[in-house]
Amino acid sequence: MATFTLPAVIPSAEFRKQLPSVLRRFRAERASAAPVVIGAHRKPEAVVISYDLFEALIPLIDDREIAEITRKRIAAGPPESIDDLAAAFGVDFDNP
Repeated sequence: MATFTLPAVIPSAEFRKQLPSVLRRFRAERASAAPVVIGAHRKPEAVVISYDLFEALIPLIDDREIAEITRKRIAAGPPESIDDLAAAFGVDFDNP
């Protein structure tokens, strides 16, 4: 399994100076471009990634959120049947 090491934290003032070159690198390397970590006093506070990488991550974020909802529903016990719900709301599927 490959491991990823985040780059060194750069101060926001330095990032402002490097922004044009960072954007050029993001354009050239697209989703494979390494992120930029920004923070005061070399403490990580934000990460800037290429838009291509961001787009690639969206489905993974969605999957994680769906998995969390599914885990909560499973933990809550078996769902009510559609027939029980229909009866509770006075819906008769046989006689529309």
